[in-house]
Order: sequence, then structure tokens, then C-alpha cells
Amino acid sequence: MDKSKRLFLKPKRSFRRRLPPIQSGDRIDYRNMSLISRFISEQGKILSRRVNRLTLKEQRLITIAIKQARILSLLPFLNNEKQFERSESTVRTTGFRLRKK
Repeated sequence: MDKSKRLFLKPKRSFRRRLPPIQSGDRIDYRNMSLISRFISEQGKILSRRVNRLTLKEQRLITIAIKQARILSLLPFLNNEKQFERSESTVRTTGFRLRKK
């Protein structure tokens, strides 16, 4: 091959194949909390299929398992770790002014 044709060839990239997030032995079930908790965000939302790298069938099964676990109170619907507390600067004052006599 002469040099002019070599310029158009793309270099071959080596890539590391990622392991699937669910192994063949794992059972997708609402009781399997260690598996389910990997597919929930910090806020308690179900992560998308693109983020999880799951197949369509696996994503459906994970979603159903998460919803069942929420209904049975095994998982919270919302994960609010920060309690909303009013600080002194945000306390509202009444708009009334005292009259001086």
C-alpha cells in the first residue's frame, strides 16, 4: 500500500468489553434488594436503560420489581436524605408594623 492510501485508514482501537450488569444467575425479583438498588438513583428514581446498559426485557423486569418493592414498603418512593429545615434567615415575619402612640 502506498502512503496516500494509508492516510484514509482508521487506526484500530482496542476497547475493553464491559461486563453485563445482570449475570445469568441473578434473579430479577422484588426481594433481591442488592440487585434492585443498583438501578435506582440517589433521589430514588429508576435509572434509564441507556444508563443501566440493560436489554429491553431486563429493564422491564427491573422496573416492575422496583415498583413492587415500593408498594410493599421495601423501598421508599422518594429518597429525601436532606430534611428540609428552615434556617433562621428564611423564617417569614408578619407584615404588620407596630404603631407608636
